[in-house]
Amino acid sequence: MHTPAPRTRSPRWWLAIAALAVLPSCLPATAAPATGPDAEKAALQAANSWLSLVDAGKYDESWSGAAKLFKGQVTKAQWKTAITAARKPLGAMKSRKLKGTHAKTALPGAPDGHYVVIQFDTAFAQKAAAVETITPMRDPDGEWRVSGYFIK
Repeated sequence: MHTPAPRTRSPRWWLAIAALAVLPSCLPATAAPATGPDAEKAALQAANSWLSLVDAGKYDESWSGAAKLFKGQVTKAQWKTAITAARKPLGAMKSRKLKGTHAKTALPGAPDGHYVVIQFDTAFAQKAAAVETITPMRDPDGEWRVSGYFIK
């Protein structure tokens, strides 16, 4: 993941938003688990909920429901422009199958934190075979929220 130069990248670049994390010591003791199968389950649930907003074209809501630092990297207007440019040519989502999940505490270009990199094999109306990579992170309040999204 890369840190963008202000407003000089193409709209598609914004789909690979860098995930920034907070120190685990800042998280509440009652928060969802940061590691292990329960963390991956919580991250997957967050990813599926967020993807349902994107699939429905509710891009403003997807930005509002994203990780705090995702929103710090891209404005709502920039996100809406980028996701519209990326998803509109693909058409409606037809099917999505979980390909794999990988818990990470470090990602290239992002500070250490709690992430789960999730990949889906996805079919769209105009693209039969795509791979969606979505990266939820554990936000400061302990909730898992999406910090990155990329379609290949």
